[in-house]
Amino acid sequence: MNRGSFVLQLSAVVLAAGLLQTPHAKAAEGLPDYTPHPVPAGVIRVYGSDLNGLVAGWERDFSRLHPEVRFQSKYASSDGWSAGMEADDDEIGTSGREPVLTEYLSFDETFGYNPTEIAVATGAYDKKGKTWAEIIYVNKSNPLTHLTMSQLDGIFGSERSGGYKGYEWMPEYARGADKNIRTWGQLGLTGKWANEPIQTYGYADTGMTNFFQLEVFHGGDKWNPNYRQYVEYGTKMISSGPIGQTGSIKYMLVRELARNPYGIAWTGIPHAADVPQVKPLSIAADAGGPYVFPTRETVQNRTYPLTRSVYMFLNRAPGKPLSPQVKEFMRFVLSRRGQQDVVRLGSYLPLTAAFAREQLRKLD
Repeated sequence: MNRGSFVLQLSAVVLAAGLLQTPHAKAAEGLPDYTPHPVPAGVIRVYGSDLNGLVAGWERDFSRLHPEVRFQSKYASSDGWSAGMEADDDEIGTSGREPVLTEYLSFDETFGYNPTEIAVATGAYDKKGKTWAEIIYVNKSNPLTHLTMSQLDGIFGSERSGGYKGYEWMPEYARGADKNIRTWGQLGLTGKWANEPIQTYGYADTGMTNFFQLEVFHGGDKWNPNYRQYVEYGTKMISSGPIGQTGSIKYMLVRELARNPYGIAWTGIPHAADVPQVKPLSIAADAGGPYVFPTRETVQNRTYPLTRSVYMFLNRAPGKPLSPQVKEFMRFVLSRRGQQDVVRLGSYLPLTAAFAREQLRKLD
């Protein structure tokens, strides 16, 4: 071995060792090491988001191990993954958010089946624009400390006749007006709080809102009539002017929730980090608990119920195997080595070993 090769290999070992000692890497420790399997030469076509450089990094690392496999990738955006796959018959679509109804419908109308959804990383904890976990906030003076997911539905949602699972309408997700929660007394608060109405705040229609509806409303889209909608000022959705500022998430937190003891809102950790007048709540998936406070650890280990994922969608017909090149690439992505790339880039959090195994089973 020449000196240059030795230095490169030593550097890789040192880098890997450093990554494994970071707090973010703990969730990846139980993942299996990646052992390359031989695959025939071929091309993998990818369309969608580059996930802040993560997809390109995976492709580079995989190509070093499998020079016989090439990638034809177009990184348009998360909003284009399904259209790109449908137009070019691509095998992998990439997205930093959950699919919306129209994407399910158009994919099915084109191919006659659903895409195979693979979560390839856990969303961020405290980074803006990185599929952050959704956090429930109240005014700091509010004595409430925790809520269940069904209580969130009662507070933010409204009666409905069903909800969507993918593009299938599910009447069993219906609920009546008797489940609405409109006063703080319905949550057990007493005294001056008991009869005060709950004012709700949150996002206008975005990928974050779609996730909230999927997880909290069981795919429904009927909100509390008093729900006030805001957007992230400075993004492509709204970038200038006084109307934009008063319609922003920062305005919602600083000028609304911070001044209204009877309000409740959902947003992300990075947006509320410098607003001391509000506090986050613990959330339980079920009425029996446990109630989980949003921390980096509970988001990374996915015990916090409103943790999100980033995705790769596979074009796989029912009963048909994946191409050997795509299956091997997905094995790499979901391995310890692939998840170390997630740690190295730092935009998202690595998958836990248990959750990665769930995703691996979808490849068979």
